[in-house]
Amino acid sequence: MLSRRTIAIAISGALLALAQVHAAPAATPLTTQLVASRLKNPVYVTHAPGDFDRIFIVQQTGEIRILDFQTGKVLKTPFLDLSSTVSCCLEFGLLTMAFHPNYATNGYFFVYYTDTSPAMIVERYSVSGDPATSNVADPQSAFPLFVIPQPAPNHNGGWLGFGPNDGYLYITTGDGGFFCDPDQVAQDITNERKGKILRVDVDSGSPYAIPSGNPFVNEVGDDEIWAYGFRNPFRAAFDSETGNFYIADVGARSVEEVNIQLASSSGGENYGWDCMEGDQCSTVSDCTDNGCTCNEAGLTLPAHTYTHADGLAITGGEVYRGCAISDLDGSYFFADYVNGRIWSFEYTTMVENLTERTSELAPGQPQFIGSISSFGRDALGEIYICDLNDGEIFKIVPDTGGPSLDCNENSIEDACDIRSGTSTDINKDLIPDECGEPVPALSRRGLAFVVLLIFATGVSAALRVRRRA
Repeated sequence: MLSRRTIAIAISGALLALAQVHAAPAATPLTTQLVASRLKNPVYVTHAPGDFDRIFIVQQTGEIRILDFQTGKVLKTPFLDLSSTVSCCLEFGLLTMAFHPNYATNGYFFVYYTDTSPAMIVERYSVSGDPATSNVADPQSAFPLFVIPQPAPNHNGGWLGFGPNDGYLYITTGDGGFFCDPDQVAQDITNERKGKILRVDVDSGSPYAIPSGNPFVNEVGDDEIWAYGFRNPFRAAFDSETGNFYIADVGARSVEEVNIQLASSSGGENYGWDCMEGDQCSTVSDCTDNGCTCNEAGLTLPAHTYTHADGLAITGGEVYRGCAISDLDGSYFFADYVNGRIWSFEYTTMVENLTERTSELAPGQPQFIGSISSFGRDALGEIYICDLNDGEIFKIVPDTGGPSLDCNENSIEDACDIRSGTSTDINKDLIPDECGEPVPALSRRGLAFVVLLIFATGVSAALRVRRRA
């Protein structure tokens, strides 16, 4: 039986201009469920588009493993093994992967890792065989996109993802390490790709094309750059429903931050590192000559921050869009790597007075998951947590002793059965049809017959009334 470990969710919020982070604790109590263990430095969890049977676990040591939901076990053979190429560990290693939106037809996926040169590498690989069923990739299919020299052992960034609204590949890079970005790369938009978010079109050109809407096309600046002014955006995430972009940036001496770039953005934002740390001015002398001035016009401040009184290193998370916990819909989960605290907030454009509070959403004394390196999602939108040092993967689940709506008694929430295609729901009442009376689909001929029947019934009734009169 899968073991459970309770978590505490700290709900917090902050205003930014006319936008806000809305603090609202979920009504459903939460806990976590251990789904995989005995892994080597898990740093990311993801899924192939439309694949409800598996999740893919990225190990910092260079392997990508598969958790098969049907058996509940991690497959022995890695999906891909890059351990002979990857430099690990500390902040080096295989850091993430992203499946192409059309993976089901082209079999492409992308990885981000550091090699021994050292450099930050982004490559495309292909699956061997049918993408829907194959559990092994082709190790000889490597197709390089980026090689970015890395002068230090830290601040590598390390996230890839496809924009849900534009289909472009987004890449987060760190400033290359050392203290206070001494080479001032985060603010350099003409000669450096470090400390940035890059955006490229992997479906056009070789190895990629530049989207015409990128902010520095035909302007001063590197055409690949989408946004800049970052220290180490190790984890980011798109809200699959709204397209809003959540970018967590690890702080230096005092502040951790979450930036939210709205889906309507045309890019080009400067998030302020290293003249700013979060929403505060950098006070260290090494951070004064950095190409920008504290609070200067045009800088984009974070949507949410916390100080080192509450944690020391942010781990960016995911927006919940799952089916099992409806009152969490739209909540962004993140954590602190050092102390294991897990927070969530819900972002809205409404302006209200906020009451910042902490809420324990699981009964009893919480047991914190240590060394949280990442969050991830499955195809249903449910959220997972990676425990780096203990080699474990946890899933956030309702602490109700089982699904609250499970009419077919298969231990899966009814809404999740419907979303995955396990059960049909012809009448759209969110109840699997095997639990109730399905509404049959009518052909045009059948529909015409029903209309005629109703009409004939009405005429017959009218004649009977006339005869009686």
